[in-house]
Amino acid sequence: MFSKIFSKKSAWVLVLLCVQVNAQSMIDFPIVSGTKQTSLHIDKNDAEVVQITAQMLIDDIHKVTDKKIRLGGTSKFRIIAGTLGKSKAIDNLVKQKKIDVSAIKGKWETYHIQVLENPSKDIEKALVIVGSDRRATAYGLLEISRKIGVSPWEWWADSAPVKKENVVLSIENKTYGSPSVKYRGLFLNDEDWGLQRWAALNFEPETGDIGPKTYAKVFELLLRLRANTIWPAMHKCTKAFYHYPKNKEVADAYAIVVGSSHAEPMLCNINAEWDHESMGEYRYDTNATSIKDLFRKRAKETQNYEGIYTVGMRGEHDSPMIVGEDNTGAQVDLLEQVITDQREILNRYSKKGVSKPQAFVPYKEVLHYYQSGLELPEDITLVWTDDNYGYIRQLSNPQEQTRSGGAGVYYHTSYWGRPHDYLWLNSTNPVLMWEEMSKAYGFKSRDLWILNCGDIKPHEYNIELFLDMAWNMGDFEKNNAVEVHHQQWATREFGKENAAAITKIMNDYYKLAFQRRPEFMGWSQVEPVTKAGKTELTQFHYGDEVMGRIKAYEALLVKVKGLQPRISKAQQDAFYELVYYPVAGASLLNQKWLYAYKNQFVADQGSKSTSYFANKSKEAFQTIQVETEYYNTKLKGGKWNHIMTMAPRHLPVFSQPSVSAVPESETASLGLALESYQMEVNNEVINSYADVLPVFNAYTKNTYYIDVFLKGKGTISWEAKPMADWIRISKTSGNLHEDHPENRLWVTIDWDRVPKGENKKEAPLGHDYQLIPPSYKVNSAIGFEANGEKTTIGVSVFNPKFKALENYKGFVEDKGFVSMNAENFTRRKKGSEAVWETLEGIGYSNKICLALPRTAASRENLSDIIANSPSLEYDFYTFNFGEVDVNVQAIPTHAFYGGSGVRCAIAIDDAEPVLVDFQTLGRSDEWKQNVLKNASVKSTKQIVDKAGKHTLKIWMVDPGVMLDQVLIDLGGWKDSYAFPPETKM
Repeated sequence: MFSKIFSKKSAWVLVLLCVQVNAQSMIDFPIVSGTKQTSLHIDKNDAEVVQITAQMLIDDIHKVTDKKIRLGGTSKFRIIAGTLGKSKAIDNLVKQKKIDVSAIKGKWETYHIQVLENPSKDIEKALVIVGSDRRATAYGLLEISRKIGVSPWEWWADSAPVKKENVVLSIENKTYGSPSVKYRGLFLNDEDWGLQRWAALNFEPETGDIGPKTYAKVFELLLRLRANTIWPAMHKCTKAFYHYPKNKEVADAYAIVVGSSHAEPMLCNINAEWDHESMGEYRYDTNATSIKDLFRKRAKETQNYEGIYTVGMRGEHDSPMIVGEDNTGAQVDLLEQVITDQREILNRYSKKGVSKPQAFVPYKEVLHYYQSGLELPEDITLVWTDDNYGYIRQLSNPQEQTRSGGAGVYYHTSYWGRPHDYLWLNSTNPVLMWEEMSKAYGFKSRDLWILNCGDIKPHEYNIELFLDMAWNMGDFEKNNAVEVHHQQWATREFGKENAAAITKIMNDYYKLAFQRRPEFMGWSQVEPVTKAGKTELTQFHYGDEVMGRIKAYEALLVKVKGLQPRISKAQQDAFYELVYYPVAGASLLNQKWLYAYKNQFVADQGSKSTSYFANKSKEAFQTIQVETEYYNTKLKGGKWNHIMTMAPRHLPVFSQPSVSAVPESETASLGLALESYQMEVNNEVINSYADVLPVFNAYTKNTYYIDVFLKGKGTISWEAKPMADWIRISKTSGNLHEDHPENRLWVTIDWDRVPKGENKKEAPLGHDYQLIPPSYKVNSAIGFEANGEKTTIGVSVFNPKFKALENYKGFVEDKGFVSMNAENFTRRKKGSEAVWETLEGIGYSNKICLALPRTAASRENLSDIIANSPSLEYDFYTFNFGEVDVNVQAIPTHAFYGGSGVRCAIAIDDAEPVLVDFQTLGRSDEWKQNVLKNASVKSTKQIVDKAGKHTLKIWMVDPGVMLDQVLIDLGGWKDSYAFPPETKM
């Protein structure tokens, strides 16, 4: 159409005109430029937070340019900032119709920025920032800080802005807000080992606690991140927030709304404030008068301040409420009475014009009470929680979504509790957090988002991601939103030239942590070290999962060390805090435990490498100590001393592992260990079953390892000779000694040279996958010699030439199983309402398939599922047949709400689909294993009726299911933590 109306020349003219129009909508404004003097103007009667952030902006400009702009003055270039109705200058501009505030008037936390040219005789240009309320104006002032290159983490992570002589901003006439989530903020929790000690011993010794000076810095961070809410620290090591009268005044000065956790009703810190001697037992059924006295005291002293009051009640120390009658009905009745009494108290002490929103947090047993019929006034905000490990337990159903009080989410990236803490590093996958919070937002949880971030450090990135989503969820609609966000974050912090490398490093960091958080490498809170061969990570199947994880973490550490010299000197401290220490900590903690497991494993083989692995484990532990000491004492001259603890709660996982030793032998000899066998080769029985490598499959091009290791003292030379020209070994000779006691050899096949097996018929291999029928197998061996002793290792190759597999692109059976990643489907079919989409950055393969949209209907009837549900199809080929186990691994999410589910349906070929349900109940053992592994595996029986080609079909039953991997076990799958690598042609 366009080309028919205009010539090419005319079209280009129109395009240029459009570009010019767009360019004209951006107006340059000099912050600091040559002789041009800029000043900042605010009304002295505007809110205190406006005064505070105005000074922050002045300081930020000085950090960038080494020049201070004036507050007030008569310069021709002025930044004019103010709140509607609180600033004479702004109100005059509105009256003169020089700015249009219709888009922000009466809105929540909405601000507008534009440049006015010649707004008066004495002003050449004015950069105008107008806020609908006090926080909006503060956010607007700090928006300019962002634009000149000041990171929100300039103080909390020592992120130094790039120095510039001149700063001229191109300003768009733009309105920002209203925010996607009304109340957005952080919960400072489990502060015992970091934040509290740092404040008491370093930053605020005059208080000896987390007090007003510390909170002022926290509130400054919240404003820079466009947040507005705090749940203060509440452990017994910290005095209650309201113990220090100045705390609430500082919160009000910074316009921060104070709330409290699920265990702190009515802004009362029960841990710190309840005195049994003077107040009695903390039981509402027997001591309501004393409890209400505390509620009244807090309501009265906070009536002039913004607050969010948690209603309901739990017991002391994050425990269930004590009730005389031990039945759910009595607990529900008592909790309803508690809420009624609390609302009466709040009504009495409410002040006109000061909002007093109320929140109810159905956490742990309180969720059970709510699900059991507790009646909640509809103006109270329902604050849903995750299960402490990043998976939201429940969200508002369609009826609840219409409640006037709305809903919110309390989410963890730090946790103290069963089945295991994670209090040290930020190990929550940001894509998981994005997915769960996107889901919450879609189900109308938009009134309160709180992130339990522990000590703030080292949770910086996830804090910013969480609060950026809460500010504007519209920026996070696409599936690659987190990758884009992280790239932008890394660019801002460390420059465009380093952003891609940092994003890749952190992506690998989160991928490894998703498979197992670093804090979970001890496997349990009680006894982290288990006997060799008993850990969930296998050391002798599928390439050795333990060594594979060691190598992955070692490579990650090499990458971050290699990147460090490329970071500017000014940003070295920020790089250490935001990237280096978390990556190094995770890598070293994994190495510490995994090398200890290797030590135990090889000790049973009598290998001299036992001591080598013991030393590697000890070295990793010591390096964690060194790095943590550097963090605390060297960074910024000790600014962060006491903030970082490498052993929160002093759990066994953080200790130095015990290691094994082997009896010394005076005679040196060669030991051999093969993939798939736990013990060493039996040298006395040549060609025994244990002296044969697993079968090499021509269709999967396997690689297997042989470990050659030193036994006893001294030095030994070894040599390996393939007995066929199609066998390839990564190394054919070497010397072993105390400093280098082990070699891992990788054996591969030159498939162009190996003879083809006979093809009499496409018969099965049999269920013992070492015993391939001779008509399909080509046999040879590798001969090892050391000190005159010879050992032969058998090599068997499955190399038929089936016509059906010519040009075949699907999955194929290998060693008695078929393994596939969910995202590598052969075909994808849309449903009538939904589709399977691929999501990157999460899952064991770093990609999963997600059934969307979440509003699609669940399907219960099998014929309805087949006709209307989206499906994934995977073509696979087997050499066996019979009953098989189809193991499906999903991300362990929960149902959206009561009545919905977490199900899919599967079938092989044309069989009737079978439902697979991933939902778990409460804090069951199954749930505990799921959250430790970030995986839910369900198995169901199917029939493979013949050897040959087949198709696995997976249908969505409930939307929101996230499929990770699939393993079809024909009887050959051995123990392993993760499914074996894909068996794809």
